[in-house]
Order: sequence, then C-alpha cells, then structure tokens
Amino acid sequence: MQNPVITVMTKAARMAGTVMLRHMSKLASLNIVEKSPQDYASEVDAAAEKEIIKELRRAYPDIAILAEESGAMGTGRQTFVIDPLDGTSNYLRGFPHFCVSIALVENGEPTDGVIFDPLRNELFTASRGAGVLLNDKKMRVAERKDLAGSMLITGFPPRERARLPAHLQAINELLKTAEDVRRTGSAALDLAYVACGRVDGYFEAGIKPWDIAAGMLMVREAGGRVCDFKGRSDKLLNTNHVVAGNQKISAALQKSLVDSGYAAAFS
Repeated sequence: MQNPVITVMTKAARMAGTVMLRHMSKLASLNIVEKSPQDYASEVDAAAEKEIIKELRRAYPDIAILAEESGAMGTGRQTFVIDPLDGTSNYLRGFPHFCVSIALVENGEPTDGVIFDPLRNELFTASRGAGVLLNDKKMRVAERKDLAGSMLITGFPPRERARLPAHLQAINELLKTAEDVRRTGSAALDLAYVACGRVDGYFEAGIKPWDIAAGMLMVREAGGRVCDFKGRSDKLLNTNHVVAGNQKISAALQKSLVDSGYAAAFS
C-alpha cells in the first residue's frame, strides 16, 4: 500500500507538470528573471510551485515548506522541500530534460520523495525503508564494480565557476578510465537516473537542498550511497557538494575527487 504522503506529493507533482506542458508552446513569451548570473527562473517556475504548495497545504497544512522560489515557510520537525522545475534553463530552451522534485524531510533527512518527468511521464517515488519505484516498478542502482567503463554525470552550476579549473582537472582524471562524463542540467533527474541504473555515478557542487533531497533518498533506497566530496554521508542537505552511485562506484568516485584535488577546494 502506497504511503499516503507519496500519494499527495505525486498529485502535486503531476499538477506542476501540467503547468509546464501547458506553457511549452509559448516559451518565447514567458517572463524570465535572472536571479543571479546565469541562474534563471520563469513565471512557469512560480506557477508550478504555487500548484504544489496549494496541494500539499490542503492535505498537510501544518508541515513547514522550503521551496526554491518562495523560500522557507513555517518551522517544525518535518519540511516539504520543493523544486518546482529542476532544469529551468533546459525548459526555457525547449531542451527536453527537466522535472518536478518534492521531498518530505524530517530532522534534516529525507523520508519520502517524488521526482516527476512530465515529458516522459516518468514518476520516481521512494519512502525510507520501502525502496524506490519508477512507474510502480522497483529499481536498483547499476552493478558496475569500478570506474572503468562507467557513465558519469556532473554539472557546472554558475555559482561554482570559480572552482572550474579544479572541476575540469577532476574530469580529466576520470576520463582516463570512465566511458564518459555527461552534463544533463537537472540534478534531481541525475540522481533518479543513478537510482534506476541508467548511469553509474553523479557528482556536483553548488547544489541546494531542493536539488537533491528527493534524489538522494532514491539512491539510498535503490541500494546506493550518497556522500559529499569528503566522504561524509550525514547532513548532506547542509553542504553544497554531493557524490552518488552504488557502494563501490560512489567510493571510487569520491576517492578520485580527492586524488585530483577537487575535494580540497571545499571546506
């Protein structure tokens, strides 16, 4: 039987997805705000977030909310952490890779998560101790044993460009053994893809709680490991760098980030 909070979060995510699809035919006329250099939000982000919050509040009026566009609302042991449109730059260009991400976080750790890709109608859901599902089918992380031949994903967020040389050096080292390092533009989907075995590992700096809260739970529930660049696996929502993969890949990837010097760029 599905966790009731997942049912509510799923409905909210699907409503936000409908908002996105409805506006895709008029991308050129959208109102766009540059929140910081190369970091954009649009009226679609705001409208999708409004739908999510309305649906969550209807079922759980007393639970606090942390949303990318609206910020923090309320306090308490539990918090809904919301990214209404993860991959905004992709969306605004008509690049078909973006999603909705919603997590329920309790005492700093995600307990339930939903990631919805409206274009592919792919719904990833997870609850702590219950595994992760993709459209109701149970998923597991890939079984690759080391970085040789691995498919990895990273990101180049604008707020981390000062550390770009160290990042590129890390990629240079990884490409000596990995098959490829890709950049998709949606941290939430990157983590969901690790959880379902589509890619072997993921690492990125400059992420926010709403980028990773649902996805990190999914990786863990799929049998994987999530940590920061220094190897710490607790309080990840309070850091800004993350590594994910199966148990062996995440350890090897994290070690490579240390050996390349990239991890040392972070306190």
